[in-house]
Parts: sequence; C-alpha cells; structure tokens
Amino acid sequence: MLLATEASGPPPFLAPTAALVLAAAVIGYLSVRMRVVPIVGFLLAGVVIGPAQLGLVERQEAVESAAEVGVILLLFTIGIEFSLQRLLQIKRYILLGGGLQVALTAGATTGVLALGGVDWRDGLFTGFLVALSSTAIVLKVLGDSGESGTVRGRLSLAILIFQDLAVILMVLVVPLLGDDGGEGGGAGPLGLLTALGTAAAVIAVVLVLARRVMPPLLERVARLCSPEVFLLAVVAICLGTAYLTALAGVSVALGAFLAGLVVSESRHASHVFGEIMPLQILFSAVFFVSVGMLLDLGYVVENLPLLAGLVLLVVAVKVTATAVAGLALRKPVGTALGTALLLAQVGEFSFVLDTVGAEHGLSPFGLTEDGSQALVATTVLLMVLTPLLSAAGRLADARLGRRRAVLPAVPQQGAGGGPEGRTGHVVVSGWGAAARALALDLRGRGVPVVVTTLNPDGAAEAEADGHEVVRGDATKLPVLHAAGVQGASVVVIPEDRPEEAARIAAVVRGTSAARIVVRPTEAGADPATLDDLAAAGVDKVVDPDRSSHGMLAKSVLAELPGVPTTVPPAGATRVDTTRLVHYAVPSDACPHAALSVPVLPSAMGCEECLRDGDTWVHLRLCLSCGHVGCCDSSPGRHARAHAGEHEHPLMASVEPGETWAHCFYDGTTIPAPARSPWDAALDVTDDRTDRTDRTDRTDRAGERTEERA
Repeated sequence: MLLATEASGPPPFLAPTAALVLAAAVIGYLSVRMRVVPIVGFLLAGVVIGPAQLGLVERQEAVESAAEVGVILLLFTIGIEFSLQRLLQIKRYILLGGGLQVALTAGATTGVLALGGVDWRDGLFTGFLVALSSTAIVLKVLGDSGESGTVRGRLSLAILIFQDLAVILMVLVVPLLGDDGGEGGGAGPLGLLTALGTAAAVIAVVLVLARRVMPPLLERVARLCSPEVFLLAVVAICLGTAYLTALAGVSVALGAFLAGLVVSESRHASHVFGEIMPLQILFSAVFFVSVGMLLDLGYVVENLPLLAGLVLLVVAVKVTATAVAGLALRKPVGTALGTALLLAQVGEFSFVLDTVGAEHGLSPFGLTEDGSQALVATTVLLMVLTPLLSAAGRLADARLGRRRAVLPAVPQQGAGGGPEGRTGHVVVSGWGAAARALALDLRGRGVPVVVTTLNPDGAAEAEADGHEVVRGDATKLPVLHAAGVQGASVVVIPEDRPEEAARIAAVVRGTSAARIVVRPTEAGADPATLDDLAAAGVDKVVDPDRSSHGMLAKSVLAELPGVPTTVPPAGATRVDTTRLVHYAVPSDACPHAALSVPVLPSAMGCEECLRDGDTWVHLRLCLSCGHVGCCDSSPGRHARAHAGEHEHPLMASVEPGETWAHCFYDGTTIPAPARSPWDAALDVTDDRTDRTDRTDRTDRAGERTEERA
C-alpha cells in the first residue's frame, strides 16, 4: 500500500488538508501578534483559501464534516465547564430572556422587511435566521476574555441555550411558511406537538442517564489508567449523545452541550476536559475556517452597499431586541447593552435553517436567488466584527455602570468543579506515599491542598482524607486550571520521573508564578537532569535517594513563609529539625538493621500530638523516614502506631542524655553508636554546584526509596 501511494503521488485529501491547517496556523499567528482574537484569523484564512478566492480547498464535503465535529466538541467542552447546577440557577433567564430575544428579533425583522415590500413569510423566515447567534463564537470570545462567569457571560449563555432550543421549533414551522404549506413534510399542528414531545423526552432521558449511568461508566474506564481508552470513551459519549438527540430533532450542538452537562456530573470531568481539549482546538479551528470559505469576495465587492445596509439592519434589530430582553430581566443598562452587542452576529445554524427554507421556496431578506449568498456574506462579516462588538459591549458596561447582585452568585469553578479562583493553596501532583505524607503535614498546619491524580483509588483516598481532588493528567492545562494553579503558592511534583516532572513543570510555569518543588522518583544527581528541570521552570529539587518525606515537607514549607509553625508545649523536648541523624545499627544486633538510614526529623515534636493539640511524655525518632512520635507512655503512642502502619520498626530516643534505639518487631535494644545521635548530627549541606539561578538543590538525609506506604 505504501509503495502504491508513493508511485501514484500524494493522496487527494492531503494537499487541501495541509493548506487548510497551514493557512489557519499562519493567519491565526498573525492575528494573535496583532492582538486580534484567533477566531477572526481562522475566518479570514477560510476566505483566502476558499473556492471563490485561491481555490486551495475545493473538496468541501470533508471540511464540512470536520467542521461539524468541531462544533460538537466545542459545545461538549462548554457543557463540561458549565454543569447542571449553574444551568439550573439561570433557568429563568433562559426562558424569559431567551424567549423575549428570539420573539422580539423575529417580529421586528418581519416588520422592518414588510415596510420594504418583502412578503411576510419571507420576512418571518429571515427573522428566524437573524434571531440565532453564534454559540461557538460567542462562547469562544467569552472564554478568551475570561468573562464566562460574569453577568454578561451567563446572560449570553442563557439566551444562546434558548436559541438552540428554538431551532427545533423553527425547523418545524419553516415548512408551514413555504409555498407548499408544509405538504409532504410531516409538518402541521400534530406533527409539531409530536416532534416537540419527542425532543423533550429525549432530553429528559439524557439528563436522567447522566446521574445514573455516566458516573459509574467513567469510573470503570478510568480505572484502566489507559489514556487511549479513556479518550475513545469520551469521544464516543460526546458523538453518541449528539447523534441520539439529533434523531429526536434536537440540534447536534444542543445534544453535544447536553453530553457535556452529563459528564460534568462525574468526578472525572476535569480528566475528560483535559483529554478532549486538543481535539476540540483542532476541529473548532476547522469549523471557523469552513465558515470563512463560504464567502465570495467578488459578491461582497459588487454588492457592498447592500451588504452594509443588511449588516446595519441586523445589528440594529438584534441589539435593540436583546437589550429590551435584558432590561425586562431588570439588568443594568450597561449589562443589557453589552450583552446585546455580543450577540449581534448571525449564527452558523442559520445556514442549516436556510437550507430547509430553500426547499420550500423561502428566501432570506426576500432577495430570491441572491438571498443565500447575502446571508452568508452578512453572517461572515458579522462574525469577523464580533470581537470588536464584544469590546464595545465591555466598554458600554463599564461606562454605564454595573449594578451587582443581578444574577444569583455562582462560585467560579473550572471543569468538574475544581477550586479555580482560590489563592495561597498547594497543588500536589499524584497521590503516592510521598504525596500522602506531605498532604498530611500541610493539612495539620492549616495549608489547603488540592490533589491532581489519574488514579481513581488514589483520588477516592485523598477525598476521604479531606483534600480537594481534581481527576486528570497534570500535564494538561485544563486540569491545572481546575486545580487553581494560577493562584497556588506552591506546586509539588513528588513522585514522577524527571522527564515527566519537567513536562508538568513547563505547563505550570506557562500559566502560573507558583514555586515548583520536584521530588523525582529517580535520583537527579546528574547535571543534565538538573538542567532539564531548571529549564522547565523548577525552583527546587529534592533528591529522592537521600531525603525523607519530612524533608520534602520541610522544603515545601520553606516556600510558605506565612504558615505558622506549631510550638511544642512548655517544658517538652524539642527536636532540632535542621540536623541530620544517622544511627549506625550493627548488623548483628538486629535483623532489621538495614532499615536504618540517614534521616532528618520531620517535626520538633510528635507530629500527631502537635496536630491535635495534645501533649506527650517522650519522643522517638523513626530511623527509616524521620517521623517523630511519642513513646508508649504517652496517651497516643504514636511512635508505635507509625512503626506498625509503615513497617518501620527502628526507633531511637531523642530525649536529652538518651542514646539508645529500639526495634518494635523483636524487642531488641540496639547499642548506642560511638557518639549520640545529636552529637553526631551534621549540618546538611549541598556539595554540588547550583546549576542555575532558579534551581535550589535540597540535598538532605536519606530514606529507603522502596519504602512502603
């Protein structure tokens, strides 16, 4: 097959596909450099390479299919970000605001065109077309400007949702407006009610399945820990739900949005969002390019006065109707006008509705043969102008003043309900032994921790321990956003290979100024590894071969200067947590001698007692990990509990004047070393050269790298 392909030249689809992607990348790049939103660049790229201009892409069928997938994936991700809870909180604005906007726009358009001599049926049909705004473009603009959670953003979304629902009714009514009165089209009062009832039933079934089927299904797939299978399952859910809703007459866009809402109810919403985003970006770019390809610049030049008039007509009617709808909801004038300007364009689904109307003798604007091309030109021009109209809307909102408390306050969340918007917390990537020990220490000191992990069992355990969890791959920016990485003080990567840690750090550094602490699973002693981590933005590296879990916590706490340190009770023994302890156990004294390694005390007193506010009698130091606990005479007996839980039987007394150690397993008292643990303590120094100005090398005491949690 490969030889045959080489002999016959490149496959037919390759040249137009390469031209499409290259044009989108180049013009999108230029748009961003000129501080213009990429959507405008993608639309212009479509205009340039379209069949009416350079003709680089002539096989539009494949492009249209990819564009449809782009719309589905875009609305799917929006549904994940929004969630059912937030949707229910704006239901009044969907029904009242959206209903008024569609009705007023359709009615005003019909009246204005009737004054110009256009038949009322063509006028109402045009009103339906003009009433629809571009869900894809509006939500993309809101997302890029960070306005999705504002009053204007939520009101816009409410109106867009109603418009998508109204498409169902419009598709059924348009045949009744045609010359044939809907004959043979299955339309009519009974058909209308049947179709609406079927659509409502399908939507209800989808939402019920969201609560009962989707969470356990995603849980089962996630337990495989296979990104390939997980991604395929997510795409299947998205496309499958859109297909089922389309069978009931609901637009595929609304079906995809419902699929996103379904997934948003799952604990794995952030994981889904992170996996689907690369596909969404690619296919949604194709969608915007495909819309631009519909424009014929020759037609625009020849009919410029007509098109300018149509653009002004559409903007005037839609801005007026939408602003009235906003004011009816008791919105401030600035918010109502800002929303109206944002929704002033014509939506992509108007093309679909225009196709239905053409089959029944209806024409946009009453222009007969030129109606469809006039609609395309007006739509594309308004889409290109949308970022400018949106900016004008923000300016109007600011100048006219914003009265708050108009919409119910909704906590701003990322995909899956993560703590986006929080500040001062610590993000921990993964949930292994080191992450568990660190999170326990931080929680005891009142530092909030957000955990990101792909492991369902680890996520459940972290949640059971009281931590907030974002399920997903920490190399994916949406997952980090859901964890609130922008406002985090420290990001800790405690149990990844150096190359994986570097990838996570690079993504973090691209969006956050948080300090990044890495404890890789492999020793990072070689200079090349340190250079790679430093280049990725890592601020501190903790050597896994020569550091304890307590040292990792100490390294993180050093980045949190405002965190209070709990002080032991007056008169209690205080352990020097800056001194290295190495209790050399003779191999013939205890069969567990190999478990004794250099350690750094994890706390100045018993960790558990300090956390609970209790007192202790005497202190014991774990010679395997540096944990400090209280003796058997204390109420908590935390040293013995630690030994049993972690299989670390060797404990040394750190009471003044005591130089003995003990094995909890066989009861052996281990002889004192040549010098007492504290007399033999060494200052912890780093004899390696600092590789960069940004990387601090924390080279501390050791622990067994194969230590069991």
